[in-house]
Amino acid sequence: MWEDFVVAGTTSDWQSAELGRHATGVALTNLSRGLYADSANGLVTRGEPLLSPEVSSVEPVDAPVRVVVTDCGDSTNWLKYREEDDSLATEGPGGRRLINAVVERQSDGSWKVSDYGVQELGSC
Repeated sequence: MWEDFVVAGTTSDWQSAELGRHATGVALTNLSRGLYADSANGLVTRGEPLLSPEVSSVEPVDAPVRVVVTDCGDSTNWLKYREEDDSLATEGPGGRRLINAVVERQSDGSWKVSDYGVQELGSC
């Protein structure tokens, strides 16, 4: 999901069909809304986050349909820029943030992120 978001963020393409490959529901809505706001404000995102996701819970254990993934994502090299002059638009440096994501088995057997939360800088 984050890889698709990184690619869409380079142009703030809030309608990218790629976003729905690995996200659905609230997660897909939040990704699209964030990119729409960036597009409306003339912002694009450069770089990539550093991620090290780990499964923190599986439900039910014997036949999983829901998994919670936790990460301490680093946005130090993943910042917003003004599209008009390529100047840095992010106030202050990026950094490490706690990320929790809910990943659910879909009716077609695929797995997609259905919701996620990204906490403030320094939360992990």
